[in-house]
Amino acid sequence: MAQSVSIPVEVSVDRMEQLKLFSKEKGYNTRYAIFIDMSIHSGKNRMFAVDLHSNAVIYKSLVSHGMGGDSTPKTPVFSNVVGSKQSSLGKYRIGIKSYSRWGVHYHYKLHGLESTNSNAYRRNIVLHSYACNPDHEIYPEHLTCYSEGCPMVSNTDLTWLHENILRDNTNVVMWIYQ
Repeated sequence: MAQSVSIPVEVSVDRMEQLKLFSKEKGYNTRYAIFIDMSIHSGKNRMFAVDLHSNAVIYKSLVSHGMGGDSTPKTPVFSNVVGSKQSSLGKYRIGIKSYSRWGVHYHYKLHGLESTNSNAYRRNIVLHSYACNPDHEIYPEHLTCYSEGCPMVSNTDLTWLHENILRDNTNVVMWIYQ
C-alpha cells in the first residue's frame, strides 16, 4: 500500500463516519471507500481513496467529469438523465471489472445508490482510465480530457486502485459530491 497522507479538508472525518455507517447498514465494504469532491478545481487532486479503519487517505488523484450539456472544464453540471453525458452526484457501489476499449482495458461497473445517480448502470457509467489524464496535478490548468459522465482517471491511478483496493475487495462505495 502507498504511504498514508494527511486527511485533506475535502474528506472530513464526519463524511467518513457517515459512509462507514451507510456501508455497514447496507452490507458494503467497511474497510475502503473512494471520495470524489467535484467542488475542487479539476487540475487538483479531487479523488481520495480512504482506509475507513484508520480514517487515512491512502491515495489521491485527478479525476475527469462528464462534459455533456453545459459542463465546462471549470464548472461541471450534473445529471442522472440517460444520454446527458454529465456526471451524477451520490453514492455508488463499485461492481465487477469488465473489458474496456479505453486506458488499461478494464473498467469497473458503477451502480447508483441514490435518486441522483440511479440510472448509472443503465447509462453505462463506469470507473475507467484514459491515457490523456495526467498522473499529477496540473493546477492552475484544468483537465481537458473529458468523459461522457464517468469518473475517469489516469492509467496509473486505475492500476493502483485495482492492485490495492478493488481487486480483492467487493462492494466498495464511491461517493461523488460537490
